[in-house]
Amino acid sequence: MARLWRRTPSAEAEMQPAGSRASIGMPVDGAVAVHQPWGEILSRRRIALVLASVMLGMLLSALDQTVVGTAMPRVIADLNGLTHYAWVGTGYLLASAASMPIWGKLSDAFGRRRFFIVGMVLFVVGSALCGQSHSMTELIIFRALQGLGAGAMMPITQAIIGDIFPPAQRARWAGVLMSIFGFATIVGPLLGGYITDNIGWRWTFYVNLPVGIIAVAFAAIALPGHVQLRRHVIDYLGAGLLVVAAVPLLLAFSWAGSTYAWSSPMIIGSLVFSVVMWVVFVYRETRATEPVLNPALARNKIFAVSSVASALQSAAMFGAIMFLPLYVQGVQGRTATNSGIVLMPLMIAAIVTSIGAGQILAKTGRYKAVVIAGFAAVVAGAYLLSRMGVTTSQTVVVRNMIVMGLGLGVAMSTFTVIVQNQYPPHRLGEVSAGLQFFRSIGATIGLAVFGTILNNKFASSLSASLTPQLKALTGGPNGLQLNNPQVLLSDQVRTQLSATFDKLGPQGQSLFTTFMDAVRHSLAAAISNLFLLATFVSVAAFVVVWFLKEEPLRRTHSAEGLDSLE
Repeated sequence: MARLWRRTPSAEAEMQPAGSRASIGMPVDGAVAVHQPWGEILSRRRIALVLASVMLGMLLSALDQTVVGTAMPRVIADLNGLTHYAWVGTGYLLASAASMPIWGKLSDAFGRRRFFIVGMVLFVVGSALCGQSHSMTELIIFRALQGLGAGAMMPITQAIIGDIFPPAQRARWAGVLMSIFGFATIVGPLLGGYITDNIGWRWTFYVNLPVGIIAVAFAAIALPGHVQLRRHVIDYLGAGLLVVAAVPLLLAFSWAGSTYAWSSPMIIGSLVFSVVMWVVFVYRETRATEPVLNPALARNKIFAVSSVASALQSAAMFGAIMFLPLYVQGVQGRTATNSGIVLMPLMIAAIVTSIGAGQILAKTGRYKAVVIAGFAAVVAGAYLLSRMGVTTSQTVVVRNMIVMGLGLGVAMSTFTVIVQNQYPPHRLGEVSAGLQFFRSIGATIGLAVFGTILNNKFASSLSASLTPQLKALTGGPNGLQLNNPQVLLSDQVRTQLSATFDKLGPQGQSLFTTFMDAVRHSLAAAISNLFLLATFVSVAAFVVVWFLKEEPLRRTHSAEGLDSLE
């Protein structure tokens, strides 16, 4: 391993303690973490190992979410946990999003390696425990443990790439890393479906173990250590306040419109409490010696614009990813058995532009025109999706997905590099985690609002479409439950309902055909409204990115003149 480490410091630097401010030409007073431009001190072989460990970590996290999602219906049936179904995803999301800024700050203060490995170990242990779950309560707790580990992996991954490459080169690798998410979205459901049907749902969690163990081994071997020369002040109170402020906000938007009404005391109370705690958190952080999530980040216009645009883009993106399969399978009646196949055109387009945008940024150092073009494609894609109906051809659907994907790929890969370009190396964990945190908030709010719109519009449209005879069948305590679009997705449910209609006599099948047609048109109208909202959200994001200031990406690790937040 000694030959994998190559360091050529100057004579002056050798006389200074490694990682001290004097060794990097910075004042010695105040808080500082070690500045490690790894790309300058590591051999190419060592850098290749670091990149392999980072990619394995991202693949581990991305695959898990898509593989497990496919297995959830079987999990619910086995553990008898339909009433707690939402908490399996919510627990993971809460732990991941709320912990991101904390992990990012810790990695800045004490080094990437230890916390990247800790995050992966938590994730792998959580996976093993999930596979051993014998109740929904256990599964929810262990998924939250997984989420806690995932909260470390994503921002620290981005920071590690920043430690190796200066921003211009960093853009190239950021695009490659983000394409892993698209790859996982395609492959994950296929893998999850195969494992669930042929081995058992518990193995959708166990499959993480070999990948995780390899990823941990790579990280332990490849990632350099971190020299710590001064005692940092850990803002435990700020970390606690961040969790207390973020969790009720995420819970409120996860529950709103499904578990509780938007106007319910639970939702309003959670939102009010969250706002109060955010005020307290900001007050605390403005006075902390080393804040967990520095409010001064918002003073940087590029960080502020990037965070708002990323949050809006995440809302539009997850709306497309979640509800496009429902349209293709429910409205069009396609036979694809998983969302990965349905979304393949969108994800392939996103992978192409994610990598392509990174190459352009690396070559030119310019990003504003690329970002604006990407967001314009998102607007066009969302609008085209909103125009789809029952009679839309598969060719048109694929075209619309490709347009949307081309835009999403640009947005996925650029903002982390743009934001990191504004800060010195010892802030990369904090700013990467901050940006990712706001993306998570945007995705959570977007999914909640879109889900509410879908349910409300479908119910009202179906009610208006049903004939008086069909409405009569739904009345009374023994009436048929005809307000569930699941009848379009499940052969078993459709067969059972058809048999029920057969009992009505000669007109039974005619009524069944009329009902199915009403459900299909109502679902199409609801999804069209949803994508129309996504269009407006995308337009707002498009307007925001015009305010993005362009500062050419640096081609060195030099921190001179950068915003240090100190």
